[in-house]
Amino acid sequence: MKLALVVPGGVDRSGEYRVIPALLGLLRQLSMRHDVHVFALRQEPKPGRWNLAGANIHNIGVDPLAWRAVMAIRREHRREPFALVHAIWSGRSGAVAFAAARLLGLPSMVHVAGGELVAMRDIGYGGQLTLRGRLAEPSLLRRVNVVSAASAPMIASLAKFGIRAETVPLGVDLDAWPARLPARRIRGESLRLIQVASLNRVKDQPTLLRAVARLAAMEIPVSLEVVGVDTLASEVQQLAERLGVRARVQFSGYLPYRQLRERMEAAHVCIVSSRHEAGPLAMLEAAVAGVPTVGTAVGHVADWAPDAALAVNVGDDAELASAIGRLANDEDLRIALAQAAQTRALAIDAKFTAARFCEFYDRQVRGA
Repeated sequence: MKLALVVPGGVDRSGEYRVIPALLGLLRQLSMRHDVHVFALRQEPKPGRWNLAGANIHNIGVDPLAWRAVMAIRREHRREPFALVHAIWSGRSGAVAFAAARLLGLPSMVHVAGGELVAMRDIGYGGQLTLRGRLAEPSLLRRVNVVSAASAPMIASLAKFGIRAETVPLGVDLDAWPARLPARRIRGESLRLIQVASLNRVKDQPTLLRAVARLAAMEIPVSLEVVGVDTLASEVQQLAERLGVRARVQFSGYLPYRQLRERMEAAHVCIVSSRHEAGPLAMLEAAVAGVPTVGTAVGHVADWAPDAALAVNVGDDAELASAIGRLANDEDLRIALAQAAQTRALAIDAKFTAARFCEFYDRQVRGA
């Protein structure tokens, strides 16, 4: 089966920088079964083609007109027909996939993995902030053949718009990120926290830093490493200074996957402080590496709490500090959460994700 996948990016030709590991894992699995062509809307400034993770990558270019991407899919379809068009992420990717599928008379799928149905005006985040987003996005998703999302909160969000969606987590590629048994923390050792997230408004690092300040005031020994690109021009670092916790926090910027693995294995707890998440992917990676998560009740954190994660209210730094403090003082609980989380993450790895999508591909193509 020949597949057209539409993505905003995450498929850099380096295979290491500006990539989304879960997406590469999915491509490797799908390419074992199908002829996969990925249409990246803005991976590089100029159009280009390369091979990655077994797939054929077609880069459209920065901020392309939708018709340009649709025509690229059409040209490849004329060489040899596609069976289906699938967008990973909605928004512009979903619109391109739907338009191309309608033009070519093919089934369409959209995996909603961002904030397309969210409106957070105080931080300028979400697809529902614009009139076009409020009108076009729900209408488009009601018309595609299959809609999917990673977690129960996302499925519930879609249901509010009258959109029925299938649950399909974007799982970890266990060949690139193998499982590691949870390791006990040495008695008296400082609790090492890690957050893997870009520094931006929706990831809400201020709530996390205030929680660290509360823990410091309670004399609970903790340290924090934040791994991710800074999009806020050192604003978060300055807040850490004002809160008096700068010495406890390391901002590491972007790290390649292998280096990230080393940092993850050195951590005791993964932190999610986001105001919105579809997944999040870092939580699954932490679980596979034997590290439990404490976080706001979004995505998988909400799904897995209380048995395989600790969830707190969004924006509540006092509650977040209390949950982290529980694990600092109860190593048995931390290990139990890590074991339960790992069991869940291994059950929904990249092979599982690909198999779920392939079920829908087969069903839609047979129906068509």
